[in-house]
Amino acid sequence: MKIHGNKKIRHNDLDVYRISFEPGMGIYHTSKLFPKEETYSLTDQIRRSSRSVSGNLAEAWRKRRYEKAFIAKLSDAEGEAAETQTWLEYAHACEYIDK
Repeated sequence: MKIHGNKKIRHNDLDVYRISFEPGMGIYHTSKLFPKEETYSLTDQIRRSSRSVSGNLAEAWRKRRYEKAFIAKLSDAEGEAAETQTWLEYAHACEYIDK
């Protein structure tokens, strides 16, 4: 693990992790307002994919010594971000959220 001064750098110290975590929490709180009939479709999907972005970034940080695994996890994070964007487009089209 890299050490900055006397402090080890953890995944939650990374800007990219914090930047991905905050929207994931925002999506969670916003999705509480979605209709009940969306619970097992849109709500679950958007929460899962938005949380997976920061989850995959955390895994990538732990696997950074192994280039292929690191890149694969970053690719997974990017894919989950794209999926989240798609679910947000659906939520907007269904008029559950504003643009």
